[in-house]
Amino acid sequence: MLLSRAIASFNAGALMIPNSSSSSRVRTPTVGCIPAGAMTIRSGPDAARVLKVEPQPLKQVLDLQPKPVKQPIDRRPATKLKIAVIGFGNFGQFLARTFAAQGHELLAYSRRDYSAAARSLGVAFFDDQHDLCEQHPDVVLLATSILSAEKVLRSIPIQRLRRKTLFVDVLSVKEFPKHLFLQLLPPDFDILCTHPMFGPESGKHGWAGLPFVYDKVRIGESEEGAERCRSFLEIFEREGCRMVEMSCAAHDETAAEIQFLTHTIGRVLAKLDLKSTPINTKGYETLLNLVQNTCSDSYDLYNGLFIYNKNSTELLENLDVAFDSMKKELFQRLHGIFRKQLFDGSSAQ
Repeated sequence: MLLSRAIASFNAGALMIPNSSSSSRVRTPTVGCIPAGAMTIRSGPDAARVLKVEPQPLKQVLDLQPKPVKQPIDRRPATKLKIAVIGFGNFGQFLARTFAAQGHELLAYSRRDYSAAARSLGVAFFDDQHDLCEQHPDVVLLATSILSAEKVLRSIPIQRLRRKTLFVDVLSVKEFPKHLFLQLLPPDFDILCTHPMFGPESGKHGWAGLPFVYDKVRIGESEEGAERCRSFLEIFEREGCRMVEMSCAAHDETAAEIQFLTHTIGRVLAKLDLKSTPINTKGYETLLNLVQNTCSDSYDLYNGLFIYNKNSTELLENLDVAFDSMKKELFQRLHGIFRKQLFDGSSAQ
């Protein structure tokens, strides 16, 4: 009651405090800024005194604007796909883990028994391709090695699949699987050639910012086929990949320098049996890491990069020419220094 009367008086321009025997000290709460001027305080019927009050800024301004609540990332797909992974080795399992985490239904087949690994990922494992194809997956993902891709593709009982099934590959070369798909698959099957430019090691902390190359080789005009392709690509978009649409030919030309050259240098250095030393420089550490990263991949991958990318042969020849040119330059300088010392008696500068 006292508080309501005080507030009413304050709004009227004067703060009226009734006489109270329980307290002789008056505390005036600060709300915003008190207007300048005189405030009459009456503590008794006949007693009054005038208190000069200067405006005081509020020390702490309360932010009453609602702040957005950070929502957890929704990893549920807009369209749930049934994806059959053919080749459930290290890379196939690496991809399946993320596919399953996004809520897609996963099937898998491999020549080796990976049933235990599949169960741990929530993937249905099949030891017979006929049984797998009878599940009518939306997407068949070829995740084999480059060298075994043709043999595996020829072994798939495609007659048991539904028409318009989307075939996708994730090989490190692109022209080869493109021509393989076009040659062996019926014309009503859709084809998407892709290359995730990362793997279990480089993508173990997430795929954000990592490049994903794709080429829509043959996607039907139906809305169903287009939506299926969009939904598959959306898997990588949701993980933050840098999506790069590029023709298979352009990919192989670029990848020869990015991948084959890197793997070649790493494996050449491995032949030198380089060892870590107590005085390693940053540059030398980089070389040691290059050897470790490239040689941790199978030799079949390196061999496939050479055999199934026509640009790799030219690159290897150019590398050989560049190395010979560098040796020639070094020995010419050395020969010049020796000639000066021999005939002029001067020391090397």
